Amino acid sequence: MAAPSASAPLLRSHPHRRTLFPLTPRHRPATASLLGLPPRKPASSRGLSYTTVRSSSTASPSAPVEEEAAAAPSGDADKERVVLPTNESSDRLLRIRHTCAHVMAMAVQKLFPNSKVTIGPWIDNGFYYDFDMDPLTDKDLKKIKKEMDRIIRRNLPLVREEVSREEAQKRIEALNEPYKLEILESIKEEPITIYHIGEEWWDLCAGPHVESTGKINGKAVELESVAGAYWRGDEKNQMLQRIYGTAWENEDQLKAYTHFKEEAKRRDHRRLGQDLDLFSIQHNAVYIECFTVLLYDISIQEDAGGGLVFWHPKGAIIRHILEDSWKQIHLQQGYDLLYTPHVAKADLWKISGHIDFYKESMYNQMDVEDEMYQLRPMNCPYHILVYKRKLHSYRDFPIRVAELGTVYRYELSGSLHGLFRVRGFTQDDAHIFCLEDQIKDEIRGVLDLTEQILGQFGFRYYEINLSTRPEKSVGTDDIWEKATVALKNALDDKGWEYKVDKGGGAFYGPKIDLKIEDALGRKWQCSTVQVDFNLPERFDITYVDSNTEKRRPIMIHRAVLGSLERFFGVLIEHYAGDFPLWLAPTQARILPVTDNELQYCDEVASELKSRGFRVEVCHGERLPKLIRNAETQKVPLMAVVGPKEVQARTLTIRSRHNGEIGTMPVDEFITRLQLAVANKTSL
Repeated sequence: MAAPSASAPLLRSHPHRRTLFPLTPRHRPATASLLGLPPRKPASSRGLSYTTVRSSSTASPSAPVEEEAAAAPSGDADKERVVLPTNESSDRLLRIRHTCAHVMAMAVQKLFPNSKVTIGPWIDNGFYYDFDMDPLTDKDLKKIKKEMDRIIRRNLPLVREEVSREEAQKRIEALNEPYKLEILESIKEEPITIYHIGEEWWDLCAGPHVESTGKINGKAVELESVAGAYWRGDEKNQMLQRIYGTAWENEDQLKAYTHFKEEAKRRDHRRLGQDLDLFSIQHNAVYIECFTVLLYDISIQEDAGGGLVFWHPKGAIIRHILEDSWKQIHLQQGYDLLYTPHVAKADLWKISGHIDFYKESMYNQMDVEDEMYQLRPMNCPYHILVYKRKLHSYRDFPIRVAELGTVYRYELSGSLHGLFRVRGFTQDDAHIFCLEDQIKDEIRGVLDLTEQILGQFGFRYYEINLSTRPEKSVGTDDIWEKATVALKNALDDKGWEYKVDKGGGAFYGPKIDLKIEDALGRKWQCSTVQVDFNLPERFDITYVDSNTEKRRPIMIHRAVLGSLERFFGVLIEHYAGDFPLWLAPTQARILPVTDNELQYCDEVASELKSRGFRVEVCHGERLPKLIRNAETQKVPLMAVVGPKEVQARTLTIRSRHNGEIGTMPVDEFITRLQLAVANKTSL
């Protein structure tokens, strides 16, 4: 991730800049983890809606282009819109947040003189600061906020000072701040810059800040949560107390942001996964939100281990639909499907370089008849072995292979997070082997396929980055230039706007990364396409050219959904668990008014199931209760059956969103259902 402009040395020393979404437990507020990586108001509740200015993103040509998009669905057309600035769009907001971090640190050390300060950067929604001190309570946070308000009201000036390294060290030692000494050692620039708040407190910092504390609107600042964080992000180091806060330019912005947080919490895939019985994981997540401890326990497989996903029947049927659609589209686009093993000899991962460069994310090897085997962390080497099974001619290209391949990667238990960060997941992996002059067309084909797949789910806005050659890389200048130009040309042909991340490519080739934007305006990294000059060399893969000479093909890695688990989590939050008709695990419930209609309901259900629809009959309660249960479980359609419907062989259809649709014969209902599912629309 690119560092913010004018970042302070103390920020550069921090190994984990926090991103908006998704957030791992270690790096997010222990509160309603804004979104996802998150009790909410209903989407239709009145209030301020959160809207962001769309920047550096592109809209699919198939979707209407809007200048702004609400990050939360608006249930009322008359909602007041508040456009929230970002650190990138508002230098003033960035300065406010950075200064708030300093003000908070000053307040903490006034109230807790033995506390030691470490780092305090601005982040996407506010700021945080890490302290070496005893655990804080809710009451402590309230005291800290009151002290911050007093400092703000005093309108103390923020003064920048330049000092020598020796002078900075002398002052830090006088304060007995060991963490600041370590930060000072990591600062390479001279002179050392310090920011003072009045004459009472100072910190190593390169800025920027507001002119005085009075420039901060104290009513637009809140302390959100406390979380544990290891110094330097290393679990071997001291556990620190991280206080998260949010800061805005005015109270309306804070109110809109608070509403957004509540909406994000309502969509939390961990809660919905449990409520809708979609999946479970052996991982208990306990975190603080708004000073209230909440426990999300979605674990029923207590003996299975952390970070391992159990897809329940309803979640599994959605996965089946995703996989089936994915396979059909890939076959139509000229891909061959593969299935490859979950383990391989350790030697394979030595050849690929994973053991040298990726060992920390791999599980321990296992001894099988005196040979060492390894669970796969990636699918790429397997696809190369399939390529190498025979000699290829230049006439064979392009060769496209795809697999929904399950991989296993080690993650610390503290970093596991719902479906977003797990230890075993299935990637929608594909690799293209092609000639140099085919790169552009193949990349364009991947972009078209990506748009087709993501468009099914309503994703129309993307943020796209093209990352170019880093300082350390493999491959010749010529091939890097050709590949980079091919990626640029493919994006230009597609008409998509993109940013160039100079030097941000992988060491083995340039790449395109695509983030999707969900219903709340949050961006999620899903799709990627990468040119690879490394693995073809390592595995010595070749083809025979028109002159019967052996040449090295170009290899392209690509994924559209990323991992099925993570994408499913994104979908749950995007839809708030309210899946569209074509994707819903149960498309319709048939509800008899009394048990006298049960036989007819069972007959209708059998007919619908024979046509491929996902239906179920629910009875044993009064009709209003049956309807409420169906709505709670977010079933799109309900077919009510009373004596009149049995006699006329009809159904009275009720939509969860549109209310009563009307009474119709079973055949008509089937026809309308077929059309709606085929077109991915509502009834």
